[in-house]
Amino acid sequence: MKAVYKHPRGMPDILPGDIGSWHRIEKAVRSTMHSYGYEEIRTPLVEKTALFERGIGEATDIVEKEMYTFPDRKGESLTLRPENTASCVRAAVEGGLLQPGSVHRVWYQGPMFRYERPQLGRQRQFYQTGAEVYGVAGASIEVELILMTAELWRRIGVFDAAQLEINTLGTAEDRAAYREKLIAYFESHTDQLDEDSVRRLTKNPLRILDSKNPDMAKLIEDAPKLADNLSAESKAHFYEVQALLVANGIDATVNNRLVRGLDYYSHTVFEWTTDRLGSQSAICGGGRYDAMLEDFGAKNTPGVGWAMGMERIVALAEALSKDQPEQAIVDGPDAFVICTVKDEAAYPLIVTEQLRRKCPALKIVQNTGAANLSNQLKRADKLNARCVVLIGEEEKANQTVSLKLLDGKNETRTLPQNEAAAVLSSILGS
Repeated sequence: MKAVYKHPRGMPDILPGDIGSWHRIEKAVRSTMHSYGYEEIRTPLVEKTALFERGIGEATDIVEKEMYTFPDRKGESLTLRPENTASCVRAAVEGGLLQPGSVHRVWYQGPMFRYERPQLGRQRQFYQTGAEVYGVAGASIEVELILMTAELWRRIGVFDAAQLEINTLGTAEDRAAYREKLIAYFESHTDQLDEDSVRRLTKNPLRILDSKNPDMAKLIEDAPKLADNLSAESKAHFYEVQALLVANGIDATVNNRLVRGLDYYSHTVFEWTTDRLGSQSAICGGGRYDAMLEDFGAKNTPGVGWAMGMERIVALAEALSKDQPEQAIVDGPDAFVICTVKDEAAYPLIVTEQLRRKCPALKIVQNTGAANLSNQLKRADKLNARCVVLIGEEEKANQTVSLKLLDGKNETRTLPQNEAAAVLSSILGS
């Protein structure tokens, strides 16, 4: 009995019938990044495990439960990247980008890996797009990144279904003082904590505030508020963020429980959410992470960024019925090359390659496998081709081709082979 192979759980294929949705959104991402002056960066799928333990935080769920970690042949511990901010910072430091006074705006896209329970919008291999800025402090750059996401939602067509939540985590000093108060509060109510919260209590108590356990909702609601423990400087920073958002017409809800799942954030954090995807409501999140750059050796270099889950954006666009895949991808070929000359392979290949070189914007497909003219025309019709390039005995002998538009009129024109590209471009609008 032959083995039946299936994709690993939580790592689905994206088939040709679905890829058009992704291409449309990726095109919107590229155009938006270009508009804002961000340059693309690409990092390895695999990093040294210590990078994520240090960058993300050893007490986070990602590091403790979700990473794909393995030894290489020399015994060094490696990890499939679970997120890309730490990798981008590592690349920027290692690549010498973060010189004093320099500013870098970068963006990325690609697969990430986390061992989670697969469900709609949450996979074990998932795709993220993100943007990072190094070397700029202050509220303005944080708001620029939020405005960029808003513009991206407009270009994709999901802006009306997205809501912005913001919070401030203050400075490291603010959080250290608040952390002690939070630990004292929860220690006095340990009988009400679930297993995860007990584990987090001494390692990462702020993460308890992000618990989705309904039995702990009242306990969390009554917990000390970080907003009441911020320095005047931190409060002023957050007020400026809010004022700049208002000035730019962006509505935002302050969510005091929003702490994000990663240890490296400070000051502003934000999430875009939607009510159209069920429990997986977060579609994008980010914030400021100055401390990570300091830890990685980039002294006095601020950092801020965001990341969005591509699967959730694709699902949201489809849920809103606004997903119009790229025409060149989901539609049939612009030209379908067919040959009726028995055992002839060279001439149709030559014609097809010349057409592709001279008409790079057109999608040109050559029929493969022997078939009579009627069957080849049926195949072109089934593929929804716009035009047929026909090569028969007469065309081969005279070094010509016949172009037949499949527009209902079925007009046919025969012309020299070296003129076919110009005519094809003209009639098909290339």
